Amino acid sequence: MHSLRQKASEWSGIDTADAFAIDDTNLFFKLSSTFHQFLHQVSSVLSQMGLFWNSISCSFLLIALEIRVYNDEEEWFRSIFANSKKEEAIQNLYEFFVERMGGPTLYSERKGDPALIGRHRPFPVKHQAAERWLHHMEKALESTPYIDADSKLKIMKFFRHTAFFLVAGDELKNQNQRVP
Repeated sequence: MHSLRQKASEWSGIDTADAFAIDDTNLFFKLSSTFHQFLHQVSSVLSQMGLFWNSISCSFLLIALEIRVYNDEEEWFRSIFANSKKEEAIQNLYEFFVERMGGPTLYSERKGDPALIGRHRPFPVKHQAAERWLHHMEKALESTPYIDADSKLKIMKFFRHTAFFLVAGDELKNQNQRVP
């Protein structure tokens, strides 16, 4: 039996070492020098679109979740998030991302251990949904000029591996539910 990480590597095409290359560089610190420029750009875009802006939502993840994920043209994909609170999801992802990229431990201080599989248990995290979510994350990163190409690549490898780690966790959950 494969471990969840092995399955994630197999399905994502990302070796575990490449997925966790984000640990080799403190991306939070590396990107903080351009963060103020990025905040200005994001706040301008959001205000033009009439979207709410607050300090918790100050990352490309807001764009990905607020504009892309929750407004996806595919009803099946939007339905995955129907029972989640958008503002809480944005805060959770932002804090997790900041912490995972080497910043303050915002997520863990507020919610405890990330326990990603357990926290995603209520959601059907299938291959198609992982690919769709990754599509939105990649588009958000592409639209962010203040993140260098190497950092974008590391972030996307981490996201891709993590998305399929959750798929593996969902599959394990479903196998355990079928066992009498």
